[in-house]
Amino acid sequence: MKIRLERDVLAEAVQWAARSLPARPAAPILAGLLVEASSDGVTLSSFDYETSAQVKVAATVTDEGTALVSGKLLADIARSLPAKPVEISSDETRTTLVCGSARFTLQNLPVADYPQLPKMPEATGSIESQVFAQAVAQVVVAAGRDELLPVFTGVRMEISEDTLSLLATDRYRMALKEIPWTPATPAASGAALVPARVLNDTAKSMVSGETVTLSLSNSSLGEGIIGFEGHGAGGMRHTTTRLLDGEFPKVRHLMSITPAVTVRATTAEVIASVRRVALVAERNTSLRMLIEDESITLEAATGDQAQAVEAIPATVTEHVADANMTAAGFNPHYLADALGALDAPYVQFSFTAPGKPCLLTGLAELDGEPMADYRHVIMLMRLPQ
Repeated sequence: MKIRLERDVLAEAVQWAARSLPARPAAPILAGLLVEASSDGVTLSSFDYETSAQVKVAATVTDEGTALVSGKLLADIARSLPAKPVEISSDETRTTLVCGSARFTLQNLPVADYPQLPKMPEATGSIESQVFAQAVAQVVVAAGRDELLPVFTGVRMEISEDTLSLLATDRYRMALKEIPWTPATPAASGAALVPARVLNDTAKSMVSGETVTLSLSNSSLGEGIIGFEGHGAGGMRHTTTRLLDGEFPKVRHLMSITPAVTVRATTAEVIASVRRVALVAERNTSLRMLIEDESITLEAATGDQAQAVEAIPATVTEHVADANMTAAGFNPHYLADALGALDAPYVQFSFTAPGKPCLLTGLAELDGEPMADYRHVIMLMRLPQ
């Protein structure tokens, strides 16, 4: 194999393909990055039996061929090369990179032992890359991180004709985002449980192109793989990942509560106040929200050592007589995550009863209707008597 390509093209492609390489591979061969040169360019691939990544870039190919080298090492080298064209050549045992006066020689890994990458499923539909990345970011904040409960570490993707829904929960909070998209067939439908970490990383890595194409191998929850394809800087990228097993909990009904009391305030003011007051919040204790006629007051404390109190102007509406909703206890980290994900100038808190879930929605105007495309539910903490 003998190829020549621009340093920035190589660095970008290697970094993208190598990003999903396992830190502790189950087999040494899985630490490799596959470099394939053909008449129409160079393809870089990685695979760990769960997630695959592949990027194809333009290059001058003198001799076609394939080489498998250490992905992390190649990424470090490509990132450090001078801004000059890079020549890569390989034989059966070694791969050599020459860039200006810099020269690197890497030991090849056995290509014959490398697993075959999964094929991209048939396209299910497409969506604007920026819209997709923002939607995923809003939802993954509510996904669990406990690998012992894998079903909660995923994002449930639901396809219903021209609507794509993303739903995540860690049992203590839930987030739902609904966005329009372009299905490959008019009556497209299905569902998949996608690992949240892979989904978030993939969505962010695809924003340099205009659209992202989603491909589901089938519509059965927990079976098969899902693929994502989009253009990046200098080439076509696609990645696949295995879907999670298990039945996602039925939590959608919590997104449509009938509030007894609603509180509306400026999102930025609430975020800033939460950050300040939470500084003194003791571990595993709540941030208390006191609900008054025209304001809310946030309180937190660390025993007798430190206390914080801050009042914020708010519009409080009681929809049910004698609702008895005068205080609520929030996990401060969950509240900060939810407010940061809203992407709206104003926020509405919808309360049903003390200790019951609270629904957060965004508002474009303080006296306007709640935005229906994004909803975030937080389970309230029990307040001390």
